[in-house]
Amino acid sequence: MNCRFCKEKVEDIFVDLVNAPASNSFLTKEQLDEPEIFYPLKIYVCSKCKLVQIDEYKKSDDIFDADYAYFSSYSTSWLHHAKEYVGMISKKLSLDENSLVTEIASNDGYLLQYFQELNIPNIGVEPTASTAKVAKEKGIEVIEDFFGSRLAKTLNKSDLILGNNVLAHVPNINDFVQGLKIALKSAGTITMEFPHLLNLINENQFDTIYHEHFSYLSLYTVKQIFEAQNLKIYDVEKLSTHGGSLRIYATHFENNNLHISMNVSSLLDEEKRFGLFDMAVYKNFQEKANKVKYDLVDFLLQVKREEKKVVAYGAAAKGNTLLNYVGIKNDLIAFVVDKSPYKQEKYLPASHIPVVDEVDIIKVKPDYILILPWNIKEEIISQLNYVKEWNCKFVLAVPKLEIVT
Repeated sequence: MNCRFCKEKVEDIFVDLVNAPASNSFLTKEQLDEPEIFYPLKIYVCSKCKLVQIDEYKKSDDIFDADYAYFSSYSTSWLHHAKEYVGMISKKLSLDENSLVTEIASNDGYLLQYFQELNIPNIGVEPTASTAKVAKEKGIEVIEDFFGSRLAKTLNKSDLILGNNVLAHVPNINDFVQGLKIALKSAGTITMEFPHLLNLINENQFDTIYHEHFSYLSLYTVKQIFEAQNLKIYDVEKLSTHGGSLRIYATHFENNNLHISMNVSSLLDEEKRFGLFDMAVYKNFQEKANKVKYDLVDFLLQVKREEKKVVAYGAAAKGNTLLNYVGIKNDLIAFVVDKSPYKQEKYLPASHIPVVDEVDIIKVKPDYILILPWNIKEEIISQLNYVKEWNCKFVLAVPKLEIVT
């Protein structure tokens, strides 16, 4: 394959998680007897620009379809993050009723609803009909389409374009960023949030790898991608979300009113010291993923022999990557609980573990709860605090096996 950014021939493997179905392709009971399509989950790194990436085995319009099951509003911590961002950026950019905000991948309106409360005009771009419908019910204007240069030419130019966890989801990243430039006012700002590749490697977050994520991003590489479209990154922040993310601020090269913060060079220096500019740091990640696999299998087999009950919490995409790479089925984990009614009464892809409501935890009284979305573990442990009544323990598999009493 060729690098999706710089077009260099890509041959170096970052990690091979073998084969898996798309992580958000939940199954109905009727579909359990039907064949499932598995795609390679092999990740490469470009030796030239250091973009970590997967080939487009499954097309984006097949992944983000009308039955897409991820709804952002079912995480209270994520809603809090969105509200905090809206308050901050509105003040920072002096946004008001004469401004225009465009969110790419606006999902179910989890964020734009807070711009609505401030009477700041906004519009969402969201290709999945299931989530767009919910946003429209909140009174948010949504364009149901994929964002890129084609769509950007039809939009009114915005004072702010934002995208949370979308930059990694686009197969044609050059066309996507070109679209950002087209749709941005001359003095406008772009903010993009994405999981930081440095954290993925350092914290062994291999379960964040799945077919929806076409790219795994560092500031070093994103800076190159934006500069190729005559956009400059003028500031960057570290965030705690999704196991450690970056929020970049970008604008047109020609906009001299926004000067480049020292945060940019400081973070680039940190990435260089960590080794992201060189190939050596990308070479031993497979061993880290394998250790998680072996440790989790050992734990589950041991508690199975002890005739103890294990369930999971959070039918997240990262959970499906973990379960499918480790090879776990419903004989080792009875069910997974999820707050989203759009996932309940369905089954996880490949593992066929049923997704149920939280009330089943009280009925079964498990001995262990494996937390799959470890990035919101505090929220989950707090929510399920009552399980301590029967001495139930929480288990984390990433970055290493840990039992929380």
